Amino acid sequence: MENNTSDEESFKDGYDIPVYGLNNGTFLAIHIPAILCIVTSFTCAVTSVVLSFRHRNYKSFFRQWSKSERFVVYLAVCDSLFNVSHFADHLHIVIVRNHVYPKELCEFYGFNLALFITAQNLMVNVVAVNAFMLMYFDRDINFGRYDWRLLTWMFGAPFLGATIAGIFGQLGTNGSFCYFDGIKGRITNTFFTTVPLLIVLVMNIVLYILTWNQIRKQCNDIKVSLGPMPASMRASHRAARAMSLFVAAFFIQWWAMALYGIWGLGTDDVPQPIFHFVTTFSNIGGFLNLAVFLIIRRWKDVNRG
Repeated sequence: MENNTSDEESFKDGYDIPVYGLNNGTFLAIHIPAILCIVTSFTCAVTSVVLSFRHRNYKSFFRQWSKSERFVVYLAVCDSLFNVSHFADHLHIVIVRNHVYPKELCEFYGFNLALFITAQNLMVNVVAVNAFMLMYFDRDINFGRYDWRLLTWMFGAPFLGATIAGIFGQLGTNGSFCYFDGIKGRITNTFFTTVPLLIVLVMNIVLYILTWNQIRKQCNDIKVSLGPMPASMRASHRAARAMSLFVAAFFIQWWAMALYGIWGLGTDDVPQPIFHFVTTFSNIGGFLNLAVFLIIRRWKDVNRG
């Protein structure tokens, strides 16, 4: 990113940071691809929800739908709401060629991003833990009636955290979009986004590897015994594979932001290509979610056949 280190001692908040890209001609190269990715993501997220309810009776959502099918809907809703706020944010900046004003509107956009990004992180982490527990301990985590435990954790914790950040003036513009204030909210951004994201990424990768290793081991054991695979084991494998897809999609979406966060801990002068990766990959969640939905649907049709 642009290096404003020499001026930052006089900066009071993110609004003192020059709008990223205006001075070096990369302004539209940042925002236009981001907007295109956001629009694509939103379209895919809405498509996932429509197709999900088109194939299943919405009245049986909590009773007959599998966890994986419900996860698709939850993530699609998160992506859609994230996309709406982020689209308005980027479009506003492109039109006015300036930061988002009034400040309260920028804080509102930042609040929504903090809420829905963290909600996705927490949910996919729960998915990875559930797949691991299913394969190693044959235990399917109970999310409570109407998934209230999952939804409370998924939305409640981020809402509380984002609310506290807003009260203490940590939300605002970072020079590129509205999230955590680029001056006042740096430390909060590190501990609210970078650190949790890194922990969740590493944890999900480890659980992903262990889960697939257990699936492979059980399949090999069945081949050696020359016996048929029990129906319960087949069901567990299907559920674990489906949940693992969410983990893989999560890694694709957020690896760039994790790298950006790590790089930013050491220096403010993060290479611009990394920033382009962040604005691209972090905004394709709806597309990845739709891909997961179609793969799960395909596996289900094959098993029926």
